[in-house]
Amino acid sequence: MVHAFFIERPLYEKFKNDFVKKTNELIIGDPLEDKTNIGAIVSEQHLQKVISYIDLAKQEGGKIIAGGNQVKINGRCSNGYFLEPTIIEGLTYDCRTNQEEIFGPVVTIMPFDTEEEVLQYANSTTYGLAASVWTENLSRAHRIAENIKIGIVWINCWMIRDLRTPFGGTKNSGIGREGGWEALRFFTEAKNVCIKY
Repeated sequence: MVHAFFIERPLYEKFKNDFVKKTNELIIGDPLEDKTNIGAIVSEQHLQKVISYIDLAKQEGGKIIAGGNQVKINGRCSNGYFLEPTIIEGLTYDCRTNQEEIFGPVVTIMPFDTEEEVLQYANSTTYGLAASVWTENLSRAHRIAENIKIGIVWINCWMIRDLRTPFGGTKNSGIGREGGWEALRFFTEAKNVCIKY
C-alpha cells in the first residue's frame, strides 16, 4: 500500500510531533504477547524490499523522523523479520516512495495548503484502495469523498464497515468488489439453460 498522510499546513508541526511520539511508544515483538503492537514482516525478502524503500526515500530527499531500523527480538520470534515503524517527511507527492506499494510499517507525511492540492496528491497514484479523511467540516468531507479516486473513503474513522456493503479498490488496487450484492455477482456466474420438450 501507498501510505501517505497529508496534513493541513497549520496543523502539520503539532501532528508530526504527536505522531512521532506515539509511533516511538509502539512495542515491536511476538504477536502472541498482549503488549505487542507491531509484529514481524512476512519474509526476509519482503523485509529487504521494505528497507530498500526506506533507502530510496533518503535518496529522494526524505528524512527519517521515526524508526527505519531492523529490530532483533529475543524469545520465540528471535528469527523473525522485524522493522521499526517508520515515518518519513520531506518527499514530493510524485516521488517513487509515494507512488509505489511498500506493504510495510512505513508512512510518509507532508503538508498541504488547499483542497485542490491535496486531491492532486491523493489522486496522483495508480492505486486507490482506501483513504481516511479527518475534518470537522462536513461539507469539506463530502467534497473530498466525492472527488478522491478511491474505492472506500472513511470520514473521521478507520476500518468501520458493514459487511453488506461493497469493498474494493480502484485503478490498480484489487480486482472487483467483495461484500453485498457485488459479492454475489463476483462469486456467481449467470447461466441461461433452454430445454425444448
